[in-house]
Amino acid sequence: MPLAPTGELVARAVEDRSAVAAFNVITLEHIEAVIAGAEAAGAPVVLQVSENAVKFRYGRLLPLARAAGAAAERAAVPVALHLDHVQSDELLRQAPGAGFSSVMYDAARLPYPDNLAATRAAADWAHSQGLYIEAELGEVGGKDGRPPLDAHAPGARTDPAQARDFVGGTGVDALAVAVGSVHAMTTRTAALDHALLKRLSAALSVPLVLHGSSGVPDAGLVEAVAGGIAKVNVGTALNIAMTGAIREFLAAHPEAVDSRKYLSVGREAMALEVRRLIAVVTGAAGAATPS
Repeated sequence: MPLAPTGELVARAVEDRSAVAAFNVITLEHIEAVIAGAEAAGAPVVLQVSENAVKFRYGRLLPLARAAGAAAERAAVPVALHLDHVQSDELLRQAPGAGFSSVMYDAARLPYPDNLAATRAAADWAHSQGLYIEAELGEVGGKDGRPPLDAHAPGARTDPAQARDFVGGTGVDALAVAVGSVHAMTTRTAALDHALLKRLSAALSVPLVLHGSSGVPDAGLVEAVAGGIAKVNVGTALNIAMTGAIREFLAAHPEAVDSRKYLSVGREAMALEVRRLIAVVTGAAGAATPS
């Protein structure tokens, strides 16, 4: 089916008081696994390509984007393409021509006034191109003389009043908030500040996004969606599933040299994790048990 607009998938999730799962992809196996898992779950999904993934692919966006788009168009469920954690304006401007319907513009590393100005400019340009734009806001910069915290540094928290000002000043369509999750966690031990999340949800009129979701236990994800999260970003969990399955296969088959043998095992492990996580965030956890 045709590529789905990210904004429509998020809006539908908000209406259903649910969330859409968004998975960061690095290889074709990631792409195929995410789509297979979404089809097994019978749910829409967002394929995300990060700026770091583009750097890994020799700085070229189109090869992975074209592969994602071709696979998505053959999927049995709605699939959207999202360009994630974009800091480069040059990369941002490649998004429309590469098939992306949305971008996450990441200026959260900057002092608040600079983040506001840069994101406002990015949002104006993105909207002129028909793109849905997400941004990120960490802790209030300069509190007690401290420099701004990265949005997902341990201890970073988004202030509801500043978040409301930021959304109003930038015109972004969705906001990623810092409520206790951390990127690249390999243990599921993150404790979310659900009280803060409820305050943010009450203060803002745009959908909220949870980054670093791989480190959040299932129960925390369920509570986060109930508290107002409409898009759940996952990356590291797929890499854990893939790497673990490949390690296990190669340990049992040390003679193996055909990469298709172990990549297929890794792809299947990722697909199972995608299916399971989609069931968790859509409130259909009972469907997560593989048959």
